[in-house]
Amino acid sequence: MLQIHNTLTRQKDEFKPIQSGKINFYVCGVTVYDHCHIGHARTYTAVDVIVRYLRWRGYEVNYVRNITDIDDKIIKRANENKEDYSELTKRFTDEMHKDFDELGFVRPDHEPRATEYIQEMIALINEMIANKHAYVADNGDVYFDVRSFKSYGCLSHHNLDELESGARVEVAEVKRDPLDFVLWKIAKPGEPTWQSPWGEGRPGWHLECSAMSMKLLGKHFDIHAGGRDLIFPHHENEIAQSEAATREQFVNYWMHTGFLQIGKEKMSKSLGNFVTIREAITEHEPEVVRYFLLASHYRSPLVYTDEVIGQSMGGLMRLYNALYKLPEGKKPENSEYEKRFIEAMNDDFNSPVALSVLFDLAHEIQRIRKSKINEAADLGALLKALGSDVFGILNADPEVFLKKPVYKIVVNHIPDEFKVDSQREEDKVDAFIQHHINNRITAKKNKDWAAADKIRADLKLMSVALEDHPDGTTSWRYALDDSK
Repeated sequence: MLQIHNTLTRQKDEFKPIQSGKINFYVCGVTVYDHCHIGHARTYTAVDVIVRYLRWRGYEVNYVRNITDIDDKIIKRANENKEDYSELTKRFTDEMHKDFDELGFVRPDHEPRATEYIQEMIALINEMIANKHAYVADNGDVYFDVRSFKSYGCLSHHNLDELESGARVEVAEVKRDPLDFVLWKIAKPGEPTWQSPWGEGRPGWHLECSAMSMKLLGKHFDIHAGGRDLIFPHHENEIAQSEAATREQFVNYWMHTGFLQIGKEKMSKSLGNFVTIREAITEHEPEVVRYFLLASHYRSPLVYTDEVIGQSMGGLMRLYNALYKLPEGKKPENSEYEKRFIEAMNDDFNSPVALSVLFDLAHEIQRIRKSKINEAADLGALLKALGSDVFGILNADPEVFLKKPVYKIVVNHIPDEFKVDSQREEDKVDAFIQHHINNRITAKKNKDWAAADKIRADLKLMSVALEDHPDGTTSWRYALDDSK
């Protein structure tokens, strides 16, 4: 039985899809005016794992992730760059796709852009006006009448009096109430506009997701996700305007991811303390970054540090180490490991507990691989299936992956006088290690065991583990303390 923590009810609710076997799923996407940061990756890694798991369990998931390609930030950045807003958003949409592909995210079934749904937004506003939940202000803007919607605050669990005390009053004082939010902004100089019944203008940000989600998923759908910072006002306003227009429930389950922090602060562009995804995956392997992001529960805050990323590399290496040179096996059916994995993921997608099952699998593989290689191979097939299908990890060749951390370590030990006909870091390291292996082979031929042992020990200090076989040293890899 799948349980989902529902922000709307503030508890874990049993998941019951509106239509048996099918799930309509929406997550608020990126506002494309800059490179995505690692805080974005936090949300979309969680969503990626959730969608993967639901599909792995047999659900047909219609997954929608929008692109906001018009808003105040986009207009401001485009004007600063002296370029058309559409050129700016296309460029950063392409960059977003590159970053998300590097992190292994499945592409959504639909990726609507806000500017493609202007007519749907206008139609929604007309419905709200007809239902007496919206009004045209004296300056031409159209506002949502918050006090006309009795359930306002149901998601954030605020009452209107609390909200009013912290509300910012518009300088122009065109709103009937400080809590009212804009649905349509009348045209201003230097801004892109669209024709509407209220004159040239553009939609308010909150309206976009309502129009796109309902057009693609229906007026009432299963799951809506996003970062915790979107609960209020964005998602609160989505509920209000959607249900005011349709007069029926908008979404059944609301899911929100925890903040990613640097120190004690939420990472965000507005605070200026962000690390871009591009920077993170340049410094660290993309799969290691992904592992770091999924190793904590999606609702928990997550602190980004190089030390924690290093621990993530160590954890991922241990999983790959269990698969290293393991024969191909057949995934066992109804394994206790798989049952435990499902139990963890059914408990509000508890990825840390599910991940611990993978480590138990890896430990058992290492324990029996010498005595029961076929059984170990079958468990390896299960480990790879759970890791790859659900978590989107363990997709690389173990032998290749287990060399990757060595390159960054060993390159600092290569003396300047060591020559190699390549500028690539990997080639230099490969040649340097092979040079040591050749010297060791020579030492062993000369029965200089002390020299041979010293070379092995020196390489071990550089995190290089040599693998000796009867026909000689055939391979090397990253030296984990528990490597066998």
